[in-house]
Amino acid sequence: MSIIPKLATSLNRRDEVPNQELAAGIVKSKDVAAVGELVENLSNKNKGIRNDCIKVLYEIGYVEPKLIGDHMSAFIALLTSKDNRLQWGAMYALGCVVKERPADIFVALPHIIDAADRGSVITRDGCVNILISLAAIAKYAPEAFSLLLKQMLTCPTNQLPMYAERALPIINATNRDGFIQLLTTRLDEIEKESGRKRVEKVIKKITK
Repeated sequence: MSIIPKLATSLNRRDEVPNQELAAGIVKSKDVAAVGELVENLSNKNKGIRNDCIKVLYEIGYVEPKLIGDHMSAFIALLTSKDNRLQWGAMYALGCVVKERPADIFVALPHIIDAADRGSVITRDGCVNILISLAAIAKYAPEAFSLLLKQMLTCPTNQLPMYAERALPIINATNRDGFIQLLTTRLDEIEKESGRKRVEKVIKKITK
């Protein structure tokens, strides 16, 4: 039985509750066929259905990344989509599977970085999350951290405090100096005092 009628758009709902409930049900039943149907409908003619499908997929990924891991190629393909919702949704879906598929994510980094550079702020947010997760894995840490610094060097200043805070768990004796240098370099660019204070707080934490 098709799961498309259970999507928010199919139910004429403007909220995300039906999509979240559907995701929870698929996770509970480990319904691989339902995941496949969601992926197939990422190209549905109905924009609402497409958007609902990517929402359900990354909601599944947050809880049970293994269920969506086999569909990485579909998510990577969506990184070039002109539909911003699909693009950043795909980025977040990829972010869910970093621990499950680190080697595959590492290989896909050129596509991920390119999408972040061309896409919306939220697409970049998803990319930064991926780089932080990848930098937590020793094998990929050097390159992932280097790419993270590049993103933080060019990102809008209002995003910098959040990125700095999210990166805290991966800062260590090896990468600390470069991280501090980058944050210090950009401090004067941050117009809002609250933003500067957040970055200064991060610097303090890692220089103790």
